[in-house]
This record gives sequence, structure tokens and C-alpha cells, in this order.
Amino acid sequence: MFFSIILGSSSLLLAVTYPLMKRITYWPQAFLGMTLNWGILFSWAAVQGSLTCCAPILIYGSCICWTLIYDSIYAHQDKEDDLLVGVKSTALLWGADSKYWLSGFGCFMISGLAMAGFMCEQTWPYYTSVVLTAMHIGNQVGTLDINNAEDCFKKFRSNFYLGLILFIGAVAGNLLKPTEEEKEKNSSLKER
Repeated sequence: MFFSIILGSSSLLLAVTYPLMKRITYWPQAFLGMTLNWGILFSWAAVQGSLTCCAPILIYGSCICWTLIYDSIYAHQDKEDDLLVGVKSTALLWGADSKYWLSGFGCFMISGLAMAGFMCEQTWPYYTSVVLTAMHIGNQVGTLDINNAEDCFKKFRSNFYLGLILFIGAVAGNLLKPTEEEKEKNSSLKER
């Protein structure tokens, strides 16, 4: 419990420093990802009592990658204004190479989600949602026009549905997991 309190309190450092990041670094989207997704680590620690398992770290990293993807797409609609006012973003840093960066972060995201699912003994609905997520990210990045603000906003907004897909997959995957009692029963049947 004490660990969860310390972990939750430490999120304040990210929350306070994030608004300054556009002035300091070209990676404010990474800080946004760390800030918005800190709850993954906090909630895991609150339920499990620690972060000894790699799964929450993989999920946290995957969600940071996801935030980098959708917020970098969003940043492309503001890049001219950002240049005028002197703020930084991954859209300005990556420029014409944005699709390569977005694809790379998409690969890390999907790999992390798949590995976390394996570590948590997830079931087929979860993996179905990961495959659908990979397809969504692939389509999003593949059809993205970084110089069309309307297209960038449309792609950004589509991430609501991506989150819904992942949520439904995780919930359904957990509901289909065998209980400890069922695991013991199956284990005793295999021993016979």
C-alpha cells in the first residue's frame, strides 16, 4: 500500500513538468505519454502490491508509444503555428520522416502488448484486439497525410475507437481466463 502511495505521489512531478516540455524538448509527446499513462503503474501496484512483474512496464511502454503516435499525428495540424510561437514537437522534429517514426512506435506498441498478454496468460479476445489494433495503427499511419490538418484530426480522433477495442479485448480476455479452481482441476486431470 505504501508503495502505491509513493508511486501515485510521484506522478505529480510529471504532471507539473509536462506543460513546460514544449519549450524545452522536441519530445513533449513522450512526456505526455509518461504522464497520462502513469495510472497503469499506479493501478497495477495498488492491486498487486508491487511492480515486480514486467507486464505493467510493457503495458506502460506500449501506451507511451500509442500516445506518441496519436499526439504526433495531432501535432502535425499545428506545426505552422508551433513554429510561429516557438514551441517544439515530434511533428517538427520528424518532419517528412514522421511515418517511419510512427510505424516504429506502432511496432513497439504492438510487440509490448503481445508480450504483456503472454505474461498475463491472456486469452483469444485480448490477442484479437491486439491484431485489430495493429491493423488500425497500420491503416492510420499508412493513409496519413501529414500536410492535411483535416486528415490528421480525423486520424487522431479515431484513437477513441482504438482504445475501445483494446479495452473490450482486455476485459473479455480476462473474463475467459480460467479461475484458480479450474486451473487446479485441469492440473489434477493431467496428472492422472
